[in-house]
Amino acid sequence: MAKVSLQAEIGRQKGSSASRRLRRAGKVPAVLYGLGQDTVAVSVRLHELRHALTRESGLNAIIALEVDDDEHLCIVKELQRHPVRSEVLHIDFERIDPDSEVEVTVPLVLTGEAKKVTQASGMVDQVMHHLQVRAEIDDIPVQITTDISQLEVGTSLRVADIDFPPGVTPVGDREALFAVGIITRSTKEYLRQLKAQEDTLNVFPSDGEAVGTEEPDDDG
Repeated sequence: MAKVSLQAEIGRQKGSSASRRLRRAGKVPAVLYGLGQDTVAVSVRLHELRHALTRESGLNAIIALEVDDDEHLCIVKELQRHPVRSEVLHIDFERIDPDSEVEVTVPLVLTGEAKKVTQASGMVDQVMHHLQVRAEIDDIPVQITTDISQLEVGTSLRVADIDFPPGVTPVGDREALFAVGIITRSTKEYLRQLKAQEDTLNVFPSDGEAVGTEEPDDDG
Protein backbone atom coordinates (compact mmCIF):
# COMPACT_ATOMS: atom_id res chain seq x y z
CA MET A 1 0.00 0.00 0.00
CA ALA A 2 1.42 3.38 -1.02
CA LYS A 3 2.29 5.95 1.62
CA VAL A 4 0.46 9.26 1.89
CA SER A 5 2.48 12.26 3.04
CA LEU A 6 0.93 14.59 5.62
CA GLN A 7 2.50 17.62 7.28
CA ALA A 8 2.03 18.09 11.03
CA GLU A 9 2.81 21.06 13.23
CA ILE A 10 4.05 20.78 16.80
CA GLY A 11 3.76 23.16 19.73
CA ARG A 12 -0.04 23.35 19.88
CA GLN A 13 -1.63 24.31 23.14
CA LYS A 14 -3.83 21.79 24.92
CA GLY A 15 -7.33 22.33 26.22
CA SER A 16 -10.79 22.72 24.71
CA SER A 17 -10.46 26.47 24.07
CA ALA A 18 -7.16 26.03 22.22
CA SER A 19 -8.64 23.16 20.20
CA ARG A 20 -11.60 25.30 19.14
CA ARG A 21 -9.24 28.04 17.99
CA LEU A 22 -7.30 25.49 15.94
CA ARG A 23 -10.45 24.19 14.27
CA ARG A 24 -11.59 27.72 13.44
CA ALA A 25 -8.23 28.15 11.71
CA GLY A 26 -8.86 25.06 9.57
CA LYS A 27 -6.66 22.74 11.60
CA VAL A 28 -7.34 19.55 13.56
CA PRO A 29 -5.73 18.81 16.94
CA ALA A 30 -4.00 15.43 17.04
CA VAL A 31 -1.54 13.27 18.92
CA LEU A 32 1.21 10.99 17.67
CA TYR A 33 2.22 7.99 19.79
CA GLY A 34 3.46 4.41 19.70
CA LEU A 35 6.56 2.21 19.32
CA GLY A 36 7.75 3.19 22.79
CA GLN A 37 8.45 6.79 21.75
CA ASP A 38 7.13 9.96 23.36
CA THR A 39 3.59 11.10 22.70
CA VAL A 40 3.60 14.35 20.75
CA ALA A 41 0.76 16.87 20.51
CA VAL A 42 0.44 18.06 16.92
CA SER A 43 -2.05 19.57 14.52
CA VAL A 44 -2.74 18.95 10.83
CA ARG A 45 -4.53 21.03 8.22
CA LEU A 46 -8.05 19.79 7.64
CA HIS A 47 -7.98 19.97 3.84
CA GLU A 48 -4.70 18.02 3.75
CA LEU A 49 -6.14 15.42 6.13
CA ARG A 50 -9.21 15.00 3.92
CA HIS A 51 -7.00 14.56 0.89
CA ALA A 52 -4.99 11.85 2.69
CA LEU A 53 -8.05 9.91 3.89
CA THR A 54 -10.33 10.11 0.86
CA ARG A 55 -8.27 7.73 -1.23
CA GLU A 56 -9.21 4.10 -1.83
CA SER A 57 -7.61 2.93 1.43
CA GLY A 58 -9.64 5.44 3.49
CA LEU A 59 -8.87 5.48 7.21
CA ASN A 60 -6.42 2.60 6.70
CA ALA A 61 -4.05 4.76 4.70
CA ILE A 62 -0.38 4.41 5.58
CA ILE A 63 0.61 7.95 6.46
CA ALA A 64 4.09 9.39 6.39
CA LEU A 65 3.57 12.11 9.00
CA GLU A 66 6.18 14.83 8.75
CA VAL A 67 6.91 16.38 12.15
CA ASP A 68 9.64 19.01 11.95
CA ASP A 69 12.32 17.25 9.93
CA ASP A 70 11.35 13.72 10.99
CA GLU A 71 9.04 11.32 9.16
CA HIS A 72 6.86 8.98 11.20
CA LEU A 73 5.13 6.07 9.49
CA CYS A 74 1.70 5.77 11.11
CA ILE A 75 -1.98 4.92 10.74
CA VAL A 76 -5.11 6.62 12.00
CA LYS A 77 -6.02 4.83 15.22
CA GLU A 78 -9.01 6.97 16.14
CA LEU A 79 -10.87 9.85 14.52
CA GLN A 80 -13.39 11.75 16.63
CA ARG A 81 -16.25 13.64 14.98
CA HIS A 82 -18.90 16.00 16.27
CA PRO A 83 -22.10 13.95 16.73
CA VAL A 84 -24.24 16.42 14.77
CA ARG A 85 -22.04 18.42 12.41
CA SER A 86 -19.65 15.55 11.54
CA GLU A 87 -16.80 18.00 12.11
CA VAL A 88 -13.47 16.30 12.82
CA LEU A 89 -12.66 17.13 16.43
CA HIS A 90 -9.48 15.15 17.10
CA ILE A 91 -7.33 12.47 15.54
CA ASP A 92 -4.91 9.90 16.95
CA PHE A 93 -1.94 8.78 14.85
CA GLU A 94 -0.18 5.57 15.89
CA ARG A 95 3.38 4.91 14.79
CA ILE A 96 3.87 1.57 13.05
CA ASP A 97 6.84 -0.64 12.26
CA PRO A 98 7.05 -1.13 8.47
CA ASP A 99 8.42 -4.64 9.02
CA SER A 100 5.67 -5.80 11.41
CA GLU A 101 1.98 -6.60 11.11
CA VAL A 102 -0.60 -4.02 12.12
CA GLU A 103 -4.23 -4.34 13.17
CA VAL A 104 -6.79 -2.40 11.17
CA THR A 105 -10.56 -2.38 10.70
CA VAL A 106 -11.82 -2.91 7.14
CA PRO A 107 -15.31 -2.98 5.56
CA LEU A 108 -16.97 -6.37 5.04
CA VAL A 109 -18.79 -6.57 1.70
CA LEU A 110 -21.22 -9.38 0.84
CA THR A 111 -21.29 -10.62 -2.75
CA GLY A 112 -23.51 -13.04 -4.63
CA GLU A 113 -27.23 -13.68 -4.31
CA ALA A 114 -28.73 -15.88 -1.61
CA LYS A 115 -31.41 -17.30 -3.94
CA LYS A 116 -32.75 -19.84 -1.45
CA VAL A 117 -33.37 -17.05 1.03
CA THR A 118 -35.10 -14.94 -1.62
CA GLN A 119 -37.23 -17.85 -2.78
CA ALA A 120 -38.44 -18.33 0.79
CA SER A 121 -39.44 -14.64 0.92
CA GLY A 122 -36.67 -14.04 3.43
CA MET A 123 -33.78 -11.62 3.66
CA VAL A 124 -30.08 -11.62 4.50
CA ASP A 125 -29.36 -9.87 7.77
CA GLN A 126 -25.77 -8.60 7.76
CA VAL A 127 -24.96 -8.34 11.45
CA MET A 128 -21.31 -7.36 10.98
CA HIS A 129 -20.22 -4.64 8.58
CA HIS A 130 -16.54 -4.31 9.52
CA LEU A 131 -13.79 -6.75 10.43
CA GLN A 132 -10.64 -6.27 12.43
CA VAL A 133 -7.72 -7.93 10.67
CA ARG A 134 -3.97 -8.23 11.00
CA ALA A 135 -1.60 -7.83 8.07
CA GLU A 136 1.70 -6.35 7.00
CA ILE A 137 1.30 -2.87 5.58
CA ASP A 138 1.70 -4.04 1.97
CA ASP A 139 -1.07 -6.62 2.44
CA ILE A 140 -3.71 -4.42 4.10
CA PRO A 141 -6.91 -4.89 2.05
CA VAL A 142 -9.22 -2.05 1.12
CA GLN A 143 -12.13 -4.33 2.02
CA ILE A 144 -12.95 -7.99 2.64
CA THR A 145 -15.47 -9.59 0.27
CA THR A 146 -17.26 -12.89 0.82
CA ASP A 147 -19.86 -14.81 -1.17
CA ILE A 148 -23.26 -15.56 0.41
CA SER A 149 -24.80 -17.55 -2.46
CA GLN A 150 -25.15 -20.74 -0.38
CA LEU A 151 -26.93 -19.06 2.52
CA GLU A 152 -30.41 -20.41 3.39
CA VAL A 153 -33.16 -19.35 5.75
CA GLY A 154 -32.27 -20.46 9.25
CA THR A 155 -28.54 -20.74 8.50
CA SER A 156 -25.70 -18.32 9.18
CA LEU A 157 -22.16 -17.52 8.11
CA ARG A 158 -19.22 -17.08 10.48
CA VAL A 159 -15.95 -15.24 10.25
CA ALA A 160 -14.30 -18.67 9.91
CA ASP A 161 -16.23 -19.15 6.64
CA ILE A 162 -14.49 -16.19 4.97
CA ASP A 163 -11.71 -16.84 2.49
CA PHE A 164 -9.23 -14.16 3.54
CA PRO A 165 -6.61 -12.82 1.11
CA PRO A 166 -3.04 -14.09 1.54
CA GLY A 167 -1.25 -12.42 4.41
CA VAL A 168 -4.49 -11.29 6.11
CA THR A 169 -5.80 -12.93 9.28
CA PRO A 170 -8.88 -12.03 11.34
CA VAL A 171 -8.55 -10.73 14.87
CA GLY A 172 -11.02 -11.92 17.50
CA ASP A 173 -13.72 -14.59 17.58
CA ARG A 174 -13.76 -16.62 14.37
CA GLU A 175 -17.12 -18.11 15.37
CA ALA A 176 -18.77 -14.68 15.32
CA LEU A 177 -21.70 -14.46 12.89
CA PHE A 178 -21.67 -11.88 10.13
CA ALA A 179 -24.73 -12.89 8.05
CA VAL A 180 -27.97 -14.74 8.79
CA GLY A 181 -30.79 -15.89 6.51
CA ILE A 182 -34.05 -14.85 8.17
CA ILE A 183 -37.76 -14.54 7.58
CA THR A 184 -38.98 -11.04 8.39
CA ARG A 185 -41.81 -10.46 10.86
CA SER A 186 -44.12 -9.24 8.09
CA THR A 187 -43.36 -12.32 6.01
CA LYS A 188 -44.00 -14.58 9.00
CA GLU A 189 -47.38 -12.91 9.54
CA TYR A 190 -48.25 -13.26 5.85
CA LEU A 191 -47.34 -16.96 5.87
CA ARG A 192 -49.33 -17.46 9.08
CA GLN A 193 -52.40 -15.92 7.46
CA LEU A 194 -51.97 -18.10 4.38
CA LYS A 195 -51.72 -21.19 6.59
CA ALA A 196 -54.86 -20.18 8.45
CA GLN A 197 -56.74 -19.75 5.18
CA GLU A 198 -55.58 -23.15 3.94
CA ASP A 199 -56.66 -24.77 7.20
CA THR A 200 -60.08 -23.14 6.87
CA LEU A 201 -60.51 -24.36 3.30
CA ASN A 202 -59.55 -27.89 4.34
CA VAL A 203 -62.24 -27.92 7.04
CA PHE A 204 -64.93 -26.22 4.95
CA PRO A 205 -64.65 -27.23 1.28
CA SER A 206 -66.38 -25.23 -1.43
CA ASP A 207 -69.48 -27.52 -1.41
CA GLY A 208 -70.20 -26.44 2.13
CA GLU A 209 -69.63 -29.84 3.69
CA ALA A 210 -67.20 -30.12 6.59
CA VAL A 211 -64.30 -32.49 6.02
CA GLY A 212 -63.99 -35.39 8.41
CA THR A 213 -67.66 -35.33 9.61
CA GLU A 214 -70.16 -38.18 9.14
CA GLU A 215 -73.85 -37.94 8.39
CA PRO A 216 -76.06 -39.16 11.25
CA ASP A 217 -77.36 -42.74 11.05
CA ASP A 218 -81.07 -42.81 10.11
CA ASP A 219 -81.52 -45.65 12.54
CA GLY A 220 -79.94 -43.63 15.32
